[in-house]
Amino acid sequence: QVQLVESGGGLVQAGGSLRLSCVASGSIFAIAAVAWYRQAPGKQRELVAAIPARGDTNYADSVKGRFTISRDNAQNTVYLQMNNLKPEDTAVYYCNMHLATNEDMGVRTDPFQDYWGQGTQVTVSS
Repeated sequence: QVQLVESGGGLVQAGGSLRLSCVASGSIFAIAAVAWYRQAPGKQRELVAAIPARGDTNYADSVKGRFTISRDNAQNTVYLQMNNLKPEDTAVYYCNMHLATNEDMGVRTDPFQDYWGQGTQVTVSS
């Protein structure tokens, strides 16, 4: 089975930085797209940043110029560098990968599926 494990969350003062990491492990054939989402208390989960299988990296307007998403294909890892953090960035951050497992290749019509991490808390104090 595939497992996504996030790390790097924590408590930081406004204006500070954090770097989130998400590592995928298991019988992975290929990772097509990666993304970070977040969910604040009482709000819906929202897309923060994504690297699609095709096309340009995209960011939520609220984080443009402050956050950077990147990926290390050799390590099955996606990162989110967060600079100039604001209290409104406080949320649980989730990584998402659209990937195919070795077991699903040749079995499913579309072997690529979405997988999620367990979430990591980011708290920004004012």
